Amino acid sequence: MLRYLPFLLIIALTIYAFIDCLNTPEEEVKHLPKVVWVLIILLFSIVGPVVWLFAGKKRVAGVGGAGGGRARRTQWVAPDDNPEFLKSLREERDAKGEERDAKDTDKD
Repeated sequence: MLRYLPFLLIIALTIYAFIDCLNTPEEEVKHLPKVVWVLIILLFSIVGPVVWLFAGKKRVAGVGGAGGGRARRTQWVAPDDNPEFLKSLREERDAKGEERDAKDTDKD
């Protein structure tokens, strides 16, 4: 089983680099077109993925200079963390409150 580990690691590295390349927007790809990077990753099993990870993509330091994540937020945001969604809820609540106040004054 242990003798298969290097092959599994190479396959895992290739799959990771391939998916990372496909998910990277075209404007963040450096030096070569994206299609060429995909071919390099698939044809050169060890060298291709390593070169992609180090030289093929624009890497942006995270907040505070630490980490290698993207600077802009591209992930899904939970509704209770989304300020736009919370603002829309407040506006909806205020509008319903005004309607209720208008109905109460009509009854009097």
